[in-house]
Amino acid sequence: MLTRLEVSGFKNLVDFALDFGPFTCIFGPNGAGKSNIFDAIRFLSFLTKLTINEAAFQVRDGGDLASLFFGESSQRCNRMTFGVEMIVGPSVKDDFGRDAEPSSSFLRYEVVFRYQPSAPASGRLGGLVLEHEDLRPITAGRSARHLRFPHSKGRFRDSVVYNRRHARSGFISTGTDPETNERSVTVHQDGGAQGWGRSAPPEGAVRTIVGMENTTATPTILAARREMQSWLVLDLDPAEIRKPDRYVQKPGIGRAGEHIPATLQHTIRGADCDESKSDDVLARLSERLSRLAPVQSVRLVRDDTQGLLSLEVGEDDGRLWTADLLSDSALRSLALATLASAPSEGRLICVEDPEHGIYPANLGAVNDLLHEIAVDPEEPVTADNPLRQVIITSHSPSLIQRQESVDLVWVESANRICGSGGSVGRSLRCVPHRGAWRCAADEDGFDLDALEPFGTRQQDGQIAFPSEVWETA
Repeated sequence: MLTRLEVSGFKNLVDFALDFGPFTCIFGPNGAGKSNIFDAIRFLSFLTKLTINEAAFQVRDGGDLASLFFGESSQRCNRMTFGVEMIVGPSVKDDFGRDAEPSSSFLRYEVVFRYQPSAPASGRLGGLVLEHEDLRPITAGRSARHLRFPHSKGRFRDSVVYNRRHARSGFISTGTDPETNERSVTVHQDGGAQGWGRSAPPEGAVRTIVGMENTTATPTILAARREMQSWLVLDLDPAEIRKPDRYVQKPGIGRAGEHIPATLQHTIRGADCDESKSDDVLARLSERLSRLAPVQSVRLVRDDTQGLLSLEVGEDDGRLWTADLLSDSALRSLALATLASAPSEGRLICVEDPEHGIYPANLGAVNDLLHEIAVDPEEPVTADNPLRQVIITSHSPSLIQRQESVDLVWVESANRICGSGGSVGRSLRCVPHRGAWRCAADEDGFDLDALEPFGTRQQDGQIAFPSEVWETA
């Protein structure tokens, strides 16, 4: 669970900081840079799977990697910094299938890059260079100050936050090597010792430490990696959703919504759901999908000849359709309904404009599905209440007015200066609702004036939307 994101120097994010709860809706004008928040999350997730420069190429908007840094080409910010606070799961598997338990569940991760131009004459490739990496625990005693969204301490927080680490040092630290007087990144033992010869200069790193650790020898670093790998920024593509899966396909819904059949198969046969309960999984999926489309049933179809898994949908009139014949809207709805029905899928799910391709009358049902995915912070985290959260961006008045005001974050752009170089440009600023938990006591949050583009101000001061009136908290 991502509880806080801090970014500076990446695209139009400068001194950016935003706290997240189980559900967050980010809204505001086009061009403000809402998508860059998701790009920052995607970049951090890609770092756990790819080299630093490969991850950067996945989120650039064109041009070379220097374009990722804030500012104009003649005067760019010279540093790109990221900070995240996250809650990881109580157990983790390494790449060999071995189980381990992290010694801390609430972590703060920081990573800093600078841009290095290529120099062909010297053989220097250029790109992003790692300057700093740090992973340390947030103790249970300090967790209340960091876990800001409303929640139950006894039921929710105590079920997910623990720290068995006795040393003050972090799991990864960057400092100066006393022998060489050069900067080095050090991996520390989970038990708290200051290290075991695992130090190296950051400038030569092709990958981050979190992106490399893959064994139970470093379970907390591995847990951070698995958490960040699970962050899913959806960009649903009906063409990908239509494709069947091979029997050998690993479960896990992809960014485009692919691999739904394999994921459902895994959910049906998982440790928490034996074969006798397969009808329950598909029944829940069918019920959720029926809110968005005229669907009566969903079932898995196995083709033993070709070794393929696919889906078949039964409509209210009795007709049966394979997934490749469903409409684009029905397929997007199928992806969201599957995410809600597969509790092991995605600990953070980001959806940009979930209203896209959805019939307006069904937006209420879409909103209900998104909220069903998110954890209930007043209850313990269990198999029936998995630790998942949802972040959406939206331009839809009908969707925005359905949110609790405390879950809304308004975005706007303003001129900012970044770093010692004085790079100037338009940056993104997030503004929570006035008086909400995200809004500090000395901070001015947004009020109804920010909502006027989405509706009409009434005499009682409220904003009337096309279908109903949004009530402020």
